[in-house]
Amino acid sequence: MTERAHAEGHAEEHAGTWSGRWVAERLGVALTGDEALTGLLGLALRRNPKRAHLLVSNVLGKHVPQSPSVVHGHGVALGRRVRDLLGAEAAARAVVLGYAETATGLGHSVADGLDSAPYLHSTRRPVATVARAGGFEESHSHATSHLLLPEDPALLAGDGPLVLVDDEFSTGNTVLNTVRALHERYPRKRYVVVALVDMRSPADAGRLDDFAREIGARVDLVTTASGTVQLPPGVLEKGQELVARHETAAAEATTEPTTAPATGPAGRVPVAAPSGTVRRVELHWPHDVPDGGRHGFTPAHRARLEAALPAMAARIAEALPAGARRVLVLGFEELMYAPLRLAQALEQTVRGDVAVRYSTTTRSPVLAVDDPGYAIRTRLVFPAHDDPADGPGERYAYNVAGAGFDAVVAVVDSAADTPALHAPDGLTARLAAHVPHVLLAVVPSYVPRSPHAPERPSMLPEPLRGPDFSSYAPDEVGWLLQDLSDVTLEAPTEEREEAIQSGGAHYAESLPVEYQPSDQYQQLFHAALKTSAARLARAVGAVTEIVLAERSPRPVLVSLARAGTPVGVLMRRWAQFRHGLDLPHYAVSIVRGRGIDANALRWLAEHHDPADVVFVDGWTGKGAITRELAAALRAFEDSDGITGFDPEIAVLADPGSCVRTYGTRDDFLIPSACLNSTVSGLISRTVLRADLVGPHDFHGAKFYRELAGADLSPAFLDAVSACFPEVTEAVDAQAKDLLSADRAPTWEGWAAVERISEEYGIHDVNLVKPGVGETTRVMLRRVPWKVLARAGAGADLDHVRLLAEQRGVPVEEVADLPYTCVGLIHPQYTRGATGADGKAVTL
Repeated sequence: MTERAHAEGHAEEHAGTWSGRWVAERLGVALTGDEALTGLLGLALRRNPKRAHLLVSNVLGKHVPQSPSVVHGHGVALGRRVRDLLGAEAAARAVVLGYAETATGLGHSVADGLDSAPYLHSTRRPVATVARAGGFEESHSHATSHLLLPEDPALLAGDGPLVLVDDEFSTGNTVLNTVRALHERYPRKRYVVVALVDMRSPADAGRLDDFAREIGARVDLVTTASGTVQLPPGVLEKGQELVARHETAAAEATTEPTTAPATGPAGRVPVAAPSGTVRRVELHWPHDVPDGGRHGFTPAHRARLEAALPAMAARIAEALPAGARRVLVLGFEELMYAPLRLAQALEQTVRGDVAVRYSTTTRSPVLAVDDPGYAIRTRLVFPAHDDPADGPGERYAYNVAGAGFDAVVAVVDSAADTPALHAPDGLTARLAAHVPHVLLAVVPSYVPRSPHAPERPSMLPEPLRGPDFSSYAPDEVGWLLQDLSDVTLEAPTEEREEAIQSGGAHYAESLPVEYQPSDQYQQLFHAALKTSAARLARAVGAVTEIVLAERSPRPVLVSLARAGTPVGVLMRRWAQFRHGLDLPHYAVSIVRGRGIDANALRWLAEHHDPADVVFVDGWTGKGAITRELAAALRAFEDSDGITGFDPEIAVLADPGSCVRTYGTRDDFLIPSACLNSTVSGLISRTVLRADLVGPHDFHGAKFYRELAGADLSPAFLDAVSACFPEVTEAVDAQAKDLLSADRAPTWEGWAAVERISEEYGIHDVNLVKPGVGETTRVMLRRVPWKVLARAGAGADLDHVRLLAEQRGVPVEEVADLPYTCVGLIHPQYTRGATGADGKAVTL
């Protein structure tokens, strides 16, 4: 039976059946109270030593997929009632506080109903840079400790009403703990408790009034419906035994991978091989809007989000597969409001053509039973993917499998966009096993800045990704750059050289005219790629294995744009090919003499552990960038107080003996050095100019879309990746040898450069460019004087010799040269003196 047929069978079977019947019949649990209760609530059982039953809301959007308009509408309606209760003047001074994780979206929706109320929700994700403004315990929960982490402590310090929002009001303990903790620090005269349902027992009914008298404040209660849960004696033990029996049966039936049926015994979904597609959809989330209310959400944030929602929903709608009739927008634990509003906007965009539903993943372990009288019919299990403070553990998505969804839009914050999310047993794979199409939308996590950091905007933009920026696939690399494609930055090579050497301009303030390779040169590139692809694959595999063994089992690859970017992509591909890892990969700018992009470091520190970051480059020459990075990170620690970034660069080739993490120390032709943007995703070299890059901006670069017809970036990556299977054994041996070898840098390359600088009367090491890669850069971007070639160097220099011939640059063979070649820039460059023989440069 297909999942759609299974779902339609569920719907028919479920019609008119209360989703609490199964529990009520077996445990004797009953709901009494308002007639609306059984429409709002179902029942389930959970693995919790404190409470066996779980009230499952049908309108909260947590466990049960529901129309986003219904979910948001219930919260807004409660907010309107609070506004009417308080009156306009008091409502205008109110602050709304929601409870993690289940009520974060509900609380936000209540704040929407109050119109102008700022919002904050508790969290279980600690942030080192934010001081706690309070905390409390939720005694019956599976995860009890709550933190309050407003970026602005004054948010809770006012004297206006505090509105506390939870999904259910059962014993009142959570609210009393919250108010007691906050009232001691920020006393106020009025509190309003808001919940979808009031399920207090008669014994608990008077506690709220008694507490209000105790603290000398008014406490009101606003709910949609009320009633009580009747529990017979011994219900906890009986419920635990029932859970154990059903979960044992489910575990015995789901030990082997399978592709069918959609559900197993007890409703637990069998482990299935992914068959659906997984791809990203770029939201373009507004950079000045937080991902939620963990650190505060103001009316100004709300207005900016409302303005941006239609365009984001349109991007999602465009990415949906043709013919999709049922779509689920799936949020992530505490991240409930952002996906809820995206789902609601999508629902309005597609109108009646597509049925949009909304729910979220959860920490809460609940038994699944495939019965129409039970609230949780199926369960997907996957590992935590946001590096939680309480360590690894299981997470769950309920009522998703078997529900007949044609597509799921999984919405996570960027802190949760980790390798675990994309692992073979991760959330995306589990969804793809039961849904034909999975779209991943990432909302940038907002983390308040360190108190030691200089002033900057509240948020940095999300990385740029292809195809909007670069020809790389969006999951291959995120560029921590700003797009300067519409700015004219190119200058003639002679003018640039004169300005750079005279001190009138820095090399990063302009761009060289992009070299357009001749047919002969392109043939050399393809020949070189064919010859060296396997050698490159071995070096890629070896350096990646060293990184995984010595630096981090799940590194965050950060390429130094742009030469490092193809290498970072290849390292990411090797980790995926050899180990099934889906590593994050970004590209950042570093500029000789000016350091690394500090805003990019801040973004990385907000989204990842700096200790996991591994900086990647293509090769070393004399080691100038190695030294530049180390100095820049020391300065960054001093300015921002953020530590943990390791200055050790991982490179494909280290002919200069400048680093200890490398794939080889041979100076050989890396074909990605032969070209400029057309082998680097059509991205220019990075730009740092004061009139274009402000103190709160990423460095810039251009995307040469117009060169798409000449783009060889995918061909280069695919040619090297295709060699991975054949070099696996060689990589294992090479990595083993390197891991046991003394790889301490000797800096012999730097010494050689100093010697060459003196011997040729240059007296400036910045004008000596050692190695095949650096020499190629000189030929393509600068005005070269001459090339020194190691005697007997072969095909690795064919492209250099061709460029030298085209530019009238002499090639001088030198015995005992530590590099295959060295490119020299003459220190006495004057306009028009483009080569040793006076020939004009023609690019």
